[in-house]
This record gives sequence, C-alpha cells and structure tokens, in this order.
Amino acid sequence: MEILEVSGLKKIFNGVVALNDVSFHLQRGEILGILGPNGAGKTTLIHCILGLIRPSEGKVNIFGYDITRHRSEILKRVNFASNYVSLPYSLTPFENLMVFANLYEIKDPVDRCNRMLKLFELEQYRNKPTRRLSSGQLMRLNLAKALLNRPELLLLDEPTAGLDPEIAKKTRELLLRLAHTEGISVIYTSHNLKEMEEVSKRILFLNRGVVIADGMVKNLIRQYKSKTLEEFYFKVIGNEH
Repeated sequence: MEILEVSGLKKIFNGVVALNDVSFHLQRGEILGILGPNGAGKTTLIHCILGLIRPSEGKVNIFGYDITRHRSEILKRVNFASNYVSLPYSLTPFENLMVFANLYEIKDPVDRCNRMLKLFELEQYRNKPTRRLSSGQLMRLNLAKALLNRPELLLLDEPTAGLDPEIAKKTRELLLRLAHTEGISVIYTSHNLKEMEEVSKRILFLNRGVVIADGMVKNLIRQYKSKTLEEFYFKVIGNEH
C-alpha cells in the first residue's frame, strides 16, 4: 500500500532552488534513506512532507490526502525527530513526553511515556531538567517522542547523530523491527553510510535539490560498479562535478 506520494516538488528560497522536480513514493513498511551532501535539500524535503513549509510547486499526498488540505488529520498518524530540533529545556523528559502524549490524545499517557523512557534508557533522567541532558540523551528523548503515537509514517533527520554506538545500534534494530512487525514506513537522513546501508533497502540520492538516483541499495551499488554504499556515494558525487 502506498503511504506517501511526492509529485513534482519544487521549493525556491529567495531565488535559490532548494528542491527541483522531486518525485517519489513510499510503501507501507518501507525504510527509505535520503542521501546527499550538505545543502542537497534533504531537510527541506522532510519539512515539505510534514507541511512545515509550502512547496513552490508540486504535491505531497500522505495516506491518499493532500498535506496542505488535511494536515491536522495526517499528522495524528505521523511523527518526526531531528537532531536539530530541541524540546522545551525547562521541562523534564517525562513532562515533555506527557505534553506530546496529550496533544496526540494517547490513551493511558502515563504508561506510554514510561514505556518510551524505558525503551530509550532514559528512566534515570525522567525528573531531571531537559537542559541538563547530554546531546545524545536529547536525541534519545526526541526519538521517544517520535514513537509516542505509534506513527504509521516516521520521518527522522539524522536520528543517530550524537548517540553512542550501543544506543545507535539499538535504534537501528528498533526501526527495522517496527517496519517489519508493525508496518511503519520510515524516511530518514544520515551521513553515516554504513548505517544507511544496514537499515535501508532503498535510497533516494539528492544533490543540489535534484534526485540523481533512486533505487534499491544493492542495485545502485551494482549499477555504479561499487562494493559499498560509501564507494557508490563518492562515485555519484564525482560524476556530478
């Protein structure tokens, strides 16, 4: 089943084209990695999908609905986490999760928040001011928030940046398990190419706002006569210069 359809997406900021004719789709239970150098348009694309910014041209349909017309209904079934977005520092991790649990009208919010704190090994920090958390702990709190409402579509911008290797590994395993057992569809960006090769079966490669490759990881690696995703990445970037 098609969860997301992006058609002819274009975004211009002050005369600069950040996205240019981006089109792709996402199936239920699919994990799509968005790859590209800094400034490629990855975060802009995620923000357009979430309806945080309006595209200059094109459409984003989620669950068969236009995000610009049905954003409130759609976002109840979607969630997002980013290494670049902060939760209120004056609240504790538990209070932060409770705010979002109530916004999403989650049944038995206390139990759900406690489960998320345990899942991301944040129980000991539950009553500590969020401002005192490390960067890795803040990212784990963002991930806990992103899974509160059991989203059908999960968008992650650099989800393992700042995490220690053990927690990063557990996060990758969790994403794979959720996609397989619960059919959650995931879109995420990462500069960790080894991680992306492990988690994503399919890659969307952006450069200067344009899709320059879209396909199954193993097929793209073979097509560019590469042995790894890292080797593929540098071959593609080399061809662009």
